[in-house]
Amino acid sequence: MPLHRLLGRSAAVAGGLRRGLSTAAPFLSYGTLLETAPPRPPWVMIYHTPLASSPGARRASSHLFDPPSASHLLVPVHLVDPAPGPDHYRDTSCPIAGGIVHAVSGDGLLLLDFLDFRGKHGAARARESTGIDADPELMKFVCNPLSGEIFRLPDMDGVKKDHTWHSHGLVTRSARGHGPPDGYAVAELGKVLGADGRSYAMRRFLSQTGEWDMFGLPTPVPALAQPLRLGHEVVAFAGRLWWVDVAWGAVSVDPFSDRPDLRFLELPRGCATGPVEVLRELMKYRRVGGSEGRLRYVEVTQEEPFVLSSFALDDDGSCWTLEHQTVLSRAGVLGVQPSQEDAPQILVVDPLNARVVHLRIGNLAFAVDMSKEKVLRWSTIAEGDEAAEEPPSFFKPCVLPAWLGSSHIPSAGTLSSSKANVKRKTLSDILVRADKDKKN
Repeated sequence: MPLHRLLGRSAAVAGGLRRGLSTAAPFLSYGTLLETAPPRPPWVMIYHTPLASSPGARRASSHLFDPPSASHLLVPVHLVDPAPGPDHYRDTSCPIAGGIVHAVSGDGLLLLDFLDFRGKHGAARARESTGIDADPELMKFVCNPLSGEIFRLPDMDGVKKDHTWHSHGLVTRSARGHGPPDGYAVAELGKVLGADGRSYAMRRFLSQTGEWDMFGLPTPVPALAQPLRLGHEVVAFAGRLWWVDVAWGAVSVDPFSDRPDLRFLELPRGCATGPVEVLRELMKYRRVGGSEGRLRYVEVTQEEPFVLSSFALDDDGSCWTLEHQTVLSRAGVLGVQPSQEDAPQILVVDPLNARVVHLRIGNLAFAVDMSKEKVLRWSTIAEGDEAAEEPPSFFKPCVLPAWLGSSHIPSAGTLSSSKANVKRKTLSDILVRADKDKKN
């Protein structure tokens, strides 16, 4: 169906779309695949990670839908907190909050965050009066969404407090160069160090050591003395982690390297805006992700005619190419008149098809083939669902390789000790300053 026809439908017709993919039967995963389950999607758009009261469960489970419907991961509460106390989960005023998918690797593993609002004995007066710690503790987990295996990362410096929780990423690697990983890294890019502001603090967890370490990384260009604003999720691509400032550019690092170095990549020419007052608002209309072996930057304008553009980074990492551009005509969608508040927002870039971008307008989520200017699929975010109010960054694309359900999360000692045998997915001379563009 042509894009302008679907997005121009009346409220009455749009009401019928509420029976879209969100009502389809999900693929269910409980560690072992159900014989009656529908075929597993090749990738999913994961949103929510609620806690489940499943005393006998030993693994997480997942409800997986074809995008643009959102998928969910259910984590048994006792796997997050093995000894909460007999009455804890009856007392909703002192919760461990349901988790969020903080980041994804390029091959299906998830980095989860859970917040513990209970505090500790003798906490601040606010904790005593409300039962909730205003400065919650953070627990991090790595999870395989198909097998349900879940592993809690050790606390940094022996404590759960972590005030830079937004900047962690997860990336894997394999000695074979493909297939199940035998190692992973979780890394955080923290605040600028030094009086001259020329270095970033990086914390790193390597699965082969089972420990966190910390070191400083010099900024790659003088302009980075002004810290990047890192609200975008950390992207795993080409064996590197990419921290994105949607108003300016990105820095990346190979966290497996013995001598990791930051490198800078500017947004395509004309896309950098400089500092903005509300970065969270800008992130609704700009996304970075990997698809079909290349890094992609996608943006949609915030005013009519709502132009959707997709750029790809060249193999040598030296320039961006504008690959696709289309106009989203959305007058009359759900009977709402166009306004900035109702402008299309980007959910995710399809990781397997670079022509397809998933967006939402209000409660309607849809996949657009930019080359055909056609809506491929649509779904709805149910009325009253908190997902309809969350920023698009809460939705993460997760590829589900055929081997994922039978693979294990790597642990200490599983990575090949011979670094010469490790095949890293790298781009030659990547992350140089991109100051030129090409257009098809």
